[in-house]
Amino acid sequence: MQMTETHRAALHDLLRWRRDVRHFRPDPLPEAMVETLQAAMEMAPSVGNARPWRVIRVTDDTLRAGVRASFAACNAQAAEGYEGEARQAYLALKLAGLDAAPLQLAVFTETAPEQGRGLGRRTMPETLEQSTAMAIHALWLTARAHDVGLGMVSILDPAEISRLFDAPETWRFSAYLCLGRAEFDDDTPLLHRSGWQENRETDWQTR
Repeated sequence: MQMTETHRAALHDLLRWRRDVRHFRPDPLPEAMVETLQAAMEMAPSVGNARPWRVIRVTDDTLRAGVRASFAACNAQAAEGYEGEARQAYLALKLAGLDAAPLQLAVFTETAPEQGRGLGRRTMPETLEQSTAMAIHALWLTARAHDVGLGMVSILDPAEISRLFDAPETWRFSAYLCLGRAEFDDDTPLLHRSGWQENRETDWQTR
């Protein structure tokens, strides 16, 4: 398929306006939309075609409560790393949409998949987790294209989450994702809006 300027412009817009949402409306996403998001992950590239991402759709109230408890504990511990105004600024940030997001996904990486037969990962096994990250990114951009917000919750204890979901020993926790319609329309990144951190350009080195 020949890419056109329209395709390139649309991709640029998706990358630029990809939203990291923390404020969600609680109304559920239609199942057809959930299937669209799932299909987007299936189109992601993966090392050796291993397709190592393992996704759990979290609907159980006890499991969701466990994730919230892990976040609360880890967030309190993280706050201890700041002092004074920086600590107050940290505590003022809304860093998770766990209370309202209607669709929540626990994503793991299978570190010993049979698929792919080891191709491309013997010297760099971390490419399995990189493949999962690319699947998440495909999901993220697709969500944005359909005006669905996504927020990744990183303030969690991976070992605790693995125990909570009774994950197999070969699964490594990769991400916890909250998805849903945004409570309000604002494409300014949270950390920019709050004054926490602006973007810094990364120079490409030439050697």
